[in-house]
Amino acid sequence: MGSLLSYRMFVVVLLLWSAGCFSVQAQQSPYAEYPEAKAPYYRVRYEVSAEPDGLIFPVNYALWVPPGVSRLRGVVVHQHGCGEGSCRSGLTGAWDLHWQALAKAHDCALLSPAYEQPEGADCQRWCDPRNGSAAAFLRALRDLGAASGHPELSEVPWALWGHSGGGHWAGGMVLLYPERVAAAWLRSGVPLLEADPGRVGVRAHQLSEGALQVPLMCNLGTQEGVTVKDGRFAGVWPANETFFRAVRGRGGLIAVAVDPLSSHDCGNQRYLAIPWLDDCLRQRLPSAGEAGVGLRSLESAAAWLAPVSGGTAVVAEGFPGNVRELGWLPSEQTARRWEQYVRDTKVEDATAAPQPVNLRVRGNELTWECEADLESGLAGFVIERDGQELVRLPEQGKNPFGRVLFQNLQYSDTPTMPLVPMRYVDRTAEVGRRYEYRVRAVNTAERI
Repeated sequence: MGSLLSYRMFVVVLLLWSAGCFSVQAQQSPYAEYPEAKAPYYRVRYEVSAEPDGLIFPVNYALWVPPGVSRLRGVVVHQHGCGEGSCRSGLTGAWDLHWQALAKAHDCALLSPAYEQPEGADCQRWCDPRNGSAAAFLRALRDLGAASGHPELSEVPWALWGHSGGGHWAGGMVLLYPERVAAAWLRSGVPLLEADPGRVGVRAHQLSEGALQVPLMCNLGTQEGVTVKDGRFAGVWPANETFFRAVRGRGGLIAVAVDPLSSHDCGNQRYLAIPWLDDCLRQRLPSAGEAGVGLRSLESAAAWLAPVSGGTAVVAEGFPGNVRELGWLPSEQTARRWEQYVRDTKVEDATAAPQPVNLRVRGNELTWECEADLESGLAGFVIERDGQELVRLPEQGKNPFGRVLFQNLQYSDTPTMPLVPMRYVDRTAEVGRRYEYRVRAVNTAERI
């Protein structure tokens, strides 16, 4: 309680012996810096709840709505993990061009919460939805729906992605609201289904029949207890295995994808997570003209089966063995991507990158706009001057966890702050000379 009170006060007491007194100087919150939210971006922030079971941390929700969408069909939720660093990374999640591409493909909004958890505070106080975060989330959908002119936001289905404690949260939301969830990707975190005396303060959830109909993916790094059996994250695999066995044992639509290269960071998971969610949304969301219709059930005949330990997926129809020992995948295309991912994370993409628009040249400054490739994101740009390559951006990309992205990447799979602008200053241009410029996008599969 003491740490919470000190956090709420957000002050540093400076003892000033001169004059025999002390003064109080305000300290800026580590969550005070975030991108400006102008349409099509929207933001709401809530202080600590006064309700008995309310959220004990402030929370900031940012929303992106695809321009031109008359009625939203769903919302993609990108949920960060535990700890102050991961929580702060949530502040840029709605600005991620790759996740925006997924949302736009299905007329969905993109929502990124940021729980203002102090370092060292109990993560369970937000990542268990029953501790006030579910209520705050539902409130945010109503308020952001009103602010954006899309009141249907409070009613549309959810596609959930969560990392670490965010995976616990996303899985918990599936168990609490299965009728609302189109699909959920759980990276390095799952909810508890049976009481575990070794996990103090962690409450178990109940697994309902409705939750068995929600497509789930348990995704973790091999160094989280699969090939590395000790260390801070060694318990991630046992928890995932227990969750998988419980859900799949009752016929649930769940699979496991082990990242062969990573630990608790997110690595290259988005190159499977985004296409997997795309596949699930395509099959589960009602069509644009079916407002009020519930989520569609998935066709079992189209399913594929995936070994928990990796390898080759097989078609489910006619499979002679025990299907509940293998993971469930929604289609052959996703099965082939899964095979590539669990082998070396090099999920292929044969599509060309979307090309930039609205190139503007003012003096020697170039600005433009560009969307990301849904399958493989946006790696950068090639800038040409008078038909010759001038430079490639970013000149020094920052992603220690996987493929280089134009927006860079933080630990919880969000762009770095400040956001990287689509801008270049040609410092070699001669004053008064006319040049012809061209900007081309490159996706992370190195296709233009």
